[in-house]
Amino acid sequence: MKRRNFTWAALAACFSPRVAVAQAARKVWRVGYLSMASPDADRQWVAAFRQGLKDLGYAEGKDLILEQRHAFNQAARVPDLAASLARRQVDVVVVYGSPAIAALQQSESTIPIVMTVHADPVGSGVVKSLARPGGNITGFTDGHADLAPKRLEILKEVVPAVSRVAAMFNPTTAHAARQWKLVERAAPRLGVKLVPVEIRGADEIERAFDAIVKQRADAVFMIPDPTWWVGQVPRMADLAIKHRLPAIGTVRKFADHGLLVAYGTNFVELWRRSAAYVDKILKGAKPADLPIEHPTKFDLVINLRTAGALGITVPRAVVLRADHVIE
Repeated sequence: MKRRNFTWAALAACFSPRVAVAQAARKVWRVGYLSMASPDADRQWVAAFRQGLKDLGYAEGKDLILEQRHAFNQAARVPDLAASLARRQVDVVVVYGSPAIAALQQSESTIPIVMTVHADPVGSGVVKSLARPGGNITGFTDGHADLAPKRLEILKEVVPAVSRVAAMFNPTTAHAARQWKLVERAAPRLGVKLVPVEIRGADEIERAFDAIVKQRADAVFMIPDPTWWVGQVPRMADLAIKHRLPAIGTVRKFADHGLLVAYGTNFVELWRRSAAYVDKILKGAKPADLPIEHPTKFDLVINLRTAGALGITVPRAVVLRADHVIE
C-alpha cells in the first residue's frame, strides 16, 4: 500500500505542473476588430485575418473570441464603438481606417492596437517611427503613395492614347496631397498632362465628374481618401463608364466594382499578416517594440468587361502580366 501511495504521489507530482499549464493555456482571448467599413465591404479581408489566426493555432469559440464593430463609413459612430470594445475588455484591437485609429488614440486606452493598414503613420503622428513605433500601436503601412507614379505608368500602358488625365483627390488629406505631388512629378516623362480635380466628400462625386468632362480629360486617376471613399467605388465606377472614361484605382475592389484598372497593395495579405501581430502581442510582445511593416504583395487587376463597355482593347502583354483578370 505504501508503494502504491508513493507511485500515485509521484505521478501526481509529475503531471500536476502540466495540468496547470494546460489550464492556463485554455484562456479565452478577446480580440476586437474596429472598422470604418461595413461587414460586407470587409468580408474578404476579415476572412483572411481569421484564416491567419487559424493558421497560428487559434480556434474561434474555444480559445479566441472575435468582437467585430463596423462604423459603416460614419466617423461619428467610431468613439462609441471603440468604447464598447473597451467595455468588453478585449486583449488587443485590430483596426481599419484612419478615423478609427484616431478615435482609439484619443480614448487614451492602453489596449494594444494593430493597424491593418495606414497611409502615413509617421507623418500623421500615429507612431514615432516605423522601426520603433512607441506607444500602444503597431501594424502596416499601405505603400500607396510610393506606388502612385507606377500606377500612372500602368494607366498609360493600358490605354496608350490617353494624354489628359484627371487626378481626383482630397487636398486636405496629407497622404493624398503627397500622392498628387509624386504623380505630378512623374507625368511629364509619360507624356501626360494632369488635371487636378479636388473632391472632399461623397456629395461632390457628380460635381467632380462634371468638372472632369468639362476639362476634356480622357482618363481618371483616383487617389482614394479612406475617410469616405469606402462604399462609394461602385458609384464612381458607374460614372466613369457613363462618361466613357478609363479609370485606375488602388486596391483590387476598385476593379471588382467596375474601374478599368487597379494596381496597389494586396489588402487581403495585410489582413492575414495582421494575425501574426496579434499572436505576438497575446504572447507578451509590446506594440511599441514591433516595427511597422511595409506591404510585400501587390496586385494588378484588369476589368475586361469594363474595357468592352468603353470600347478599349487592353494590350495582351498587360493582360498576361495581370494578377487578376475580370472577364
